[in-house]
Amino acid sequence: MRRAGLGEGAPPGSYGNYGYANSGDNACEEENERLTESLRSKVTAIKSLSIEIGHEVKNQNKLLAEMDSQFDSTTGFLGKTMGRLKILSRGSQTKLLCYMMLFSLFVFFVIYWIIKLR
Repeated sequence: MRRAGLGEGAPPGSYGNYGYANSGDNACEEENERLTESLRSKVTAIKSLSIEIGHEVKNQNKLLAEMDSQFDSTTGFLGKTMGRLKILSRGSQTKLLCYMMLFSLFVFFVIYWIIKLR
């Protein structure tokens, strides 16, 4: 006849009435819950950050589209102006072109002088 030793006859995974295995399982479950909650909060933060990035990208794309249209209109305006200057330089109005250039230099000099006085 064998005597039941320590832990013999107990169901596998438990160590008698002391509950050591159950407390280990509880500790693992609590740690898993804590890690799951931490992961959930990080995923939520990343989700909100990605949504904000998406909004920022949409705003930047809209701004770039507006700038593109403004650059196109400016390019057209400068092209027309250069065409007019070429017409002026070809004709007999070179005297007028020289006056415009001198006036432009005078305006830039006045602006430079005003900035220097500050």
